[in-house]
Amino acid sequence: MLQLKDLSFRRGPNRLLEGATLSLYPGWKVGLVGANGCGKSSLLALLRDELHAEAGEVVIPPGWEIAHVAQHTPDTDRPAIEFVLDGDRELRRLQSELAEAEASGQGLRQAELHGRLESIGAYEATSRAARLLHGLGFAPGEERRPVDSYSGGWRRRLALARTLMSRSDLLLLDEPTNHLDLDAVIWLEGWLKAYAGTLILISHDRDFLDAVVGHTLHLEHRRLTLYMGNYSAFERQRAERLAQQQSAYVRQQHQIAQMRRFVERFRAKATKARQAQSRLKALERLERIAPAHVDSPFRFGFEPPDHLPRPLLRLEAAVAGYGERTVLDGVGFSLAPGDRIGLLGRNGAGKSTLIKVLAGTLPLQSGRCERAQELKIGYFAQHQLDQLRPDDSPLAHLRRLDPQATEQALRDYLGGFGFAGNRALEPVAPLSGGEKARLVLALIIRQRPNLLLLDEPTNHLDLEMRQALAEALQEFDGALVLVSHDRHLLRVTSDTLWLVDGGAVRPFDGDLDDYPAWLAGRQLQDQQRRSKDSGPSERGSERKQQRRQAAEARKALQPLRTREKALERRLAELGERRAALEQELAAPELYEPAAKDRLLRLLDEQRRLQADLEDTETAWLEVSEAIENFQTDDA
Repeated sequence: MLQLKDLSFRRGPNRLLEGATLSLYPGWKVGLVGANGCGKSSLLALLRDELHAEAGEVVIPPGWEIAHVAQHTPDTDRPAIEFVLDGDRELRRLQSELAEAEASGQGLRQAELHGRLESIGAYEATSRAARLLHGLGFAPGEERRPVDSYSGGWRRRLALARTLMSRSDLLLLDEPTNHLDLDAVIWLEGWLKAYAGTLILISHDRDFLDAVVGHTLHLEHRRLTLYMGNYSAFERQRAERLAQQQSAYVRQQHQIAQMRRFVERFRAKATKARQAQSRLKALERLERIAPAHVDSPFRFGFEPPDHLPRPLLRLEAAVAGYGERTVLDGVGFSLAPGDRIGLLGRNGAGKSTLIKVLAGTLPLQSGRCERAQELKIGYFAQHQLDQLRPDDSPLAHLRRLDPQATEQALRDYLGGFGFAGNRALEPVAPLSGGEKARLVLALIIRQRPNLLLLDEPTNHLDLEMRQALAEALQEFDGALVLVSHDRHLLRVTSDTLWLVDGGAVRPFDGDLDDYPAWLAGRQLQDQQRRSKDSGPSERGSERKQQRRQAAEARKALQPLRTREKALERRLAELGERRAALEQELAAPELYEPAAKDRLLRLLDEQRRLQADLEDTETAWLEVSEAIENFQTDDA
């Protein structure tokens, strides 16, 4: 197992961890959470032996293979699939040894190496690498493109695929869903669920954490606290712990006040002086309980728009694309105040294209786009982070938008986005991606838009900022169109889901939990279409293709099957606890006056247990129905 023993370390002048002791067992999937800047990424660097402890030690079992995503992908003209295959270091080592044995004519050595290669599945490695690439959004055929032909976001996906190719015992992932779309996030979620090694995952996507991890490690105030369960379970347990801490703090403050009053009252009296001194020493020895704080550092909201015309915007028979390539064809709808739309669709289907059309940054190839005279658009896209002026401060950016406001009003406003005090006066250039995203959002919100177009607004934002944004969007009076891989944000802010697919835009028949099944079905249809178009020369292998398609169908269904089994296990556990609880409640002595507190606790547990049972049964029925619908569609 992985152990931290009385571990302390610092980065520069800041101590990030103090006296941490921890054991993580093989196969555990752990979510590492905490505020930005608390040291999560530094802790992973320590586990990779890139940083060193100030005191204590890290114990990792000898022979463990540790995998992590490299920060930079090198410029190379090697095919992408070869770059990904390099992640399997054992494969590459055996291949190198085999080449040497062949060059020197060592027949026995060659036979031995062929056997070892077969035992590690080397002859299916290329297929495995291709599946990783396709799962992360690369189209069939793109795996042969050179690495240096890809942009930064796609290179991050290549680096992630290379990491997943590793035969690792310990996998360290720091924000792996950044730069991924929803389809790739869903695929990665399924892959990590099936991962057999130990996983430590930093993520600000609560749905992703909930689906993948079974333990949550919280880094706060230079201390590590391990919680059983996923992120939602951690939030509940932490809230209970903080409530208990606050109650204990209040009691202790009352005790301290009493002791101080006694000392002040009797320290001058000879008969009570010894007792007063005793109370003073007790006060000095008392281990102080800190007050519990759970306040978010972010606080902001949308001011009501100046105007809310109906409709805000209307598309009629809209055709859009790039050059001669058409992406959207015959799209028509209108947007009115109060519309809250989340866009779904596979990578490349046209979600961002539609956002650009609505924003007016991409002209139509044909059709009409009618905009209300008083339309005011707030448009967030990742490229806008690069349009900030690097030498200007957040305050200077905001003053250009609102020159009439006082400096104090502007600084108060920026404080709600995490730019308090001198941070509002510092240049933008050294800000992190998350800080720049917060600033862009602050500038958009200040303009009081009546139509918000948000294309992946949560990349680089931490959990607290995402929650603050979700709460603000819920109070927004205008229309919202949102593209996001953060399913929690989609759930709490979108009233309607639209599907962008095949050039069309239409309402999605289902909810977010139905989308993985729809996606699996579409992927299977694509595979079948490619199989039919393969030509007469390959028809002799039809039976083999059918077997492969059946295997792909099973793979596509695997995330749903895994979820179904997990819910069944949870139902069984809840059922057992309910039976035990009913047996406890049947005891006659429980209804005696002396047992009143215990009775009330058991009744409260019974109420919460019943609610948990109902929620779990509902989720199980939805997953079972999705599996049945998928199998029916496939038949």
